[in-house]
Amino acid sequence: MKKSLMGLLAALPLIAAAPAVACDEHAKHGEHASHGEHAKHGDHSALGGTAKKAAAPAQKPASAPATRNGVQTVDLTVTPKGFEPSDVKVKAGQPVRLVVTRKTAKTCATEIVMADLGINKPLPMDTPVTVEFTPSKSGTLRYACAMDHISGLVTIQ
Repeated sequence: MKKSLMGLLAALPLIAAAPAVACDEHAKHGEHASHGEHAKHGDHSALGGTAKKAAAPAQKPASAPATRNGVQTVDLTVTPKGFEPSDVKVKAGQPVRLVVTRKTAKTCATEIVMADLGINKPLPMDTPVTVEFTPSKSGTLRYACAMDHISGLVTIQ
């Protein structure tokens, strides 16, 4: 029994280092593992591993619309990451045109819903869909997929 216990104790540092080695493998091969993938490896700091904590992604600044013929026009794309850009700034009192094009089938964003405006439009693949409205006052409008999993904001100034 003493030999079994000694063997187990000798192997413990190797077992503890395995999660860190696995995460280093992601980095070595240029793979960007998601937080969930790292979480399943375990907490490296408690094990003395060498993996570094990833910095929180910087929040992207809001996109400004291009004004065409007096209409604030914003091109939105549905990608595997969601609606891009996901934060748009427009001016109150001027017409807004969102032109939404879905570029992926791997999404639940097959519609755009703006509940506050009563808008619900299907988003067929690779087909630009226009959503138009004129905001009368400053505030925030939310748009989302029909399942409300993927969303974005229109900030009205």
